[in-house]
Amino acid sequence: MRLQPIDLQKIKIQDPFWTKHVKLVGEAIIPYQWDAMNDRIPDAEPSHCLENFAVAAGRKKGEFYGAVFQDTDIAKWLEAVGFSLAAEKNPELEKTADEVIDLIAEAQQEDGYLDTYFIIKEPDKRWKNLREGHELYTAGHMMEAATAYYQGTGKKKFLGVVEKLADLLCDTFGSEDGKIHGYPGHQEVEIGLIKLFQVTGKRKYLDLAKYFIDARGTGENYFLQEISRGDSGNIFPELSDYRPEYSQSDRPVREQEAAEGHAVRAVYMYSAMADLAYEYQDEELMAACKRLWNNIVQRQMYITGGIGASGILERFTVDYDLPNDCNYAESCASIGLAMFGIRMANITKDASYIDTVERALYNTVLAGIALDGKSFFYVNPLEVWPDNCMERTSKEHVKPTRQKWFGVACCPPNIARILASMGQYIYSVGETALYVHLFISNEVCIEMETGEVKVSLETKFPFENLVRIKVSHVPDGGMTLAVRIPEYAGMYQMTAKGQLLEYKEEKGYAYLALAQDADISISFEAPAKFVRANPKVRADCGKTAVVKGPLVYCLEEIDNGKNLAELYVDTEKEIQEVPSELFGGITELVLQGKRMEESAWDEKVLYGEHPVKLSDVTLKAIPYAYWNNRGMGEMAVWVKELISG
Repeated sequence: MRLQPIDLQKIKIQDPFWTKHVKLVGEAIIPYQWDAMNDRIPDAEPSHCLENFAVAAGRKKGEFYGAVFQDTDIAKWLEAVGFSLAAEKNPELEKTADEVIDLIAEAQQEDGYLDTYFIIKEPDKRWKNLREGHELYTAGHMMEAATAYYQGTGKKKFLGVVEKLADLLCDTFGSEDGKIHGYPGHQEVEIGLIKLFQVTGKRKYLDLAKYFIDARGTGENYFLQEISRGDSGNIFPELSDYRPEYSQSDRPVREQEAAEGHAVRAVYMYSAMADLAYEYQDEELMAACKRLWNNIVQRQMYITGGIGASGILERFTVDYDLPNDCNYAESCASIGLAMFGIRMANITKDASYIDTVERALYNTVLAGIALDGKSFFYVNPLEVWPDNCMERTSKEHVKPTRQKWFGVACCPPNIARILASMGQYIYSVGETALYVHLFISNEVCIEMETGEVKVSLETKFPFENLVRIKVSHVPDGGMTLAVRIPEYAGMYQMTAKGQLLEYKEEKGYAYLALAQDADISISFEAPAKFVRANPKVRADCGKTAVVKGPLVYCLEEIDNGKNLAELYVDTEKEIQEVPSELFGGITELVLQGKRMEESAWDEKVLYGEHPVKLSDVTLKAIPYAYWNNRGMGEMAVWVKELISG
């Protein structure tokens, strides 16, 4: 049996590291994004998202504004609201959300169709441009939002709206005669259908998700057929030269060997593949999931858990192509990677998947949002020189400072929904076992087949590596506690009442059999250390990065001066870990190194024979997650290594 997520209504997170991020959801992120979607943020790109629904519902007159998938902004916002209301009741927020749901229901067409772009702008082109139209993508996010809102509030109106929509999809798509034999250009509806099945028990939703996955890439490519028919239009000019590998539709999913194409589409699809592999006990599909996962994490993932090397088409490129200053590494892509990873961990009970989930959460996902919850990165580079982040160049997608909002704003509400659902990444539950994936302080009541178990987890991780877990109400028949052993953890041990405990280690988890209530301490070593990339990663040859546990560190101009490219770090010198009050309390890292001296160079001379002169310098590094929270400046994760001999 696969492991199951916990009920978010039963967990309270109070953690020195994570609370400031999780609390932001209700206190700042949801209100700020509500203002953004109502076009009330000064000097920010307009959203018009709610206005589109008002026009589609007939409450107002007007034209559609925004991206073809603009509806998904409010869908992900509602999903975050659902998760947030599960954690903490908020009658005013719930009332606002209910009013939005009423508006969405009014906009829905009689037959269940729901997409404001096609309702308002191109009603005659419904389902005619699956390649670019994002109708199914939008439907998927609506389904995810409705299931989260139902689970958080118990209210069924939104669920009824998306069931009507899903029923329309079941009647419209499939292998049967008279149905459309297509599949989504941007995968997501598969996840939504699976969640809808899990909530309603209606198998037809699961079967349609399976159809979309099974049909993809088989026979004559459906998207190329759309183009040849000439009736689908061209919404995105950059896709005028359409190539099926961009949407992972160039071959059947079970035959795909490597992650390719648009990174977000890929990991959303892989997440659905994992769910379907389990539900249908499809070993071939599960083998494809493992193969694609391994390709990503072993050859195409940044040290920060970012994926997607190319700003052009937001895509994977080739193995080991991981440029630092022009990559994309979209926030949504790392969120999708975490979604894929938690599914694989719950199915396989293999903690190595959580190592990557943790890496993405602690680095790229957190870097995507400012500490005040009111500005965002869409793109997450590992090296920034603000002066060359220029429009109409190869780096125009790289922003040197977080933005108030985006015309295409999929990342901000996506970050909101993952922060609001963090509890589902901390624990998973088996029939008689509780799995601890992440070390985040919390109190939770766990529903197991043998009864409710209460758990308290206390820690100051990731800056200290001591975790205390208290388990009470252990059932009469006992239970199993499985605690992850991180890949970076040295000298891992468990104790109770000062005595070492023997545990069984399997697939990265330490298994303990509990016959009674227990108070267990877990400790391990995870000092800051230098790491290097495989030499095949050409961008990082001769360079080093600094990590501490799951945290990747970076250098910023504010601490280390301009032109970070002049710096060399001495990896033979000890890394100092220094407590700091920055960002609510962190561990800064102090490094020793050298700086190239510019004094020999005349600014009018571009090239010359001047010898390299180096001077001693002390460097400071902070967690990558917090870069650009003190103003705009240069940033670098990878630094040249001072090599002697």
